Amino acid sequence: MARNNFSYEKRQRELEKKRKADEKTKRKLDAKNAPADGGEAAPADDDADAEGDDAAEGEPERAPAAAPSNLA
Repeated sequence: MARNNFSYEKRQRELEKKRKADEKTKRKLDAKNAPADGGEAAPADDDADAEGDDAAEGEPERAPAAAPSNLA
């Protein structure tokens, strides 16, 4: 009866896992470096402007409601 070459198959699976892990690492590094180089990242000041736009539309900014004293 023929036997499987388990060592060869296992090594091939390990090599495939390593290749995929290397590709994933490369993609992560590319994604991390791309916004810094491309200038596509939005400036942090945009968030503050967005909050100011809501108040400018005539809706006053509301504070969160305080918890009842019997629950505190």
